[in-house]
Amino acid sequence: MLQLISATPSPYARKVRIVLAEKGIPFELLTEVPWDSTTKTPLYNPLEKLPVLILEDGSAVYESHYILECIEAKFPMTTPMLTAETDEKLFAKKVEVVVDGMCDALVLLFFEKQLDGGFKALAEWVGKKQFIIGDKFGHADVAVGSVCGYIDVRFSEYPWRKNYPDLAKYIDGLNERESFKETVPVPQKITDKIV
Repeated sequence: MLQLISATPSPYARKVRIVLAEKGIPFELLTEVPWDSTTKTPLYNPLEKLPVLILEDGSAVYESHYILECIEAKFPMTTPMLTAETDEKLFAKKVEVVVDGMCDALVLLFFEKQLDGGFKALAEWVGKKQFIIGDKFGHADVAVGSVCGYIDVRFSEYPWRKNYPDLAKYIDGLNERESFKETVPVPQKITDKIV
């Protein structure tokens, strides 16, 4: 069985958890605080970052965007999360790049200017639609839902819902999906000093 090493509030790990759930792929969730001395993350990822997906052969895949590509490649018979149409697939990747940049900015706490630009782009892409690309749930929606969930947990004072009400309505719709309900981020207590 696949194993996913995850930190509970991580938007990167949540993307992977949502895709595995949407595709119906069973996996074991291993929760860690990657900064604590007890973490096993460095054993699997030389970058010492989460998430890490441990495949059935014991090999590890890391970086959420790469993990999602591997899942699509290794499980082609399950529900596809990327369209076959090239321009739509590339746009989904573009959305994911922006969202990952937002997550990076949040994690590094250098977020104010980048975050505002990211939210503006997401709000424009979403508009009043149910899903970002066409009329089908996919990677772009997973990425946006994950970053917004992380902000709600770690930066609840940030007024993105007030500033972008259509984006908030879109996120509320995504949050009704079973995969989103099962992966709601929760804060973790960090016991070791973060370097």
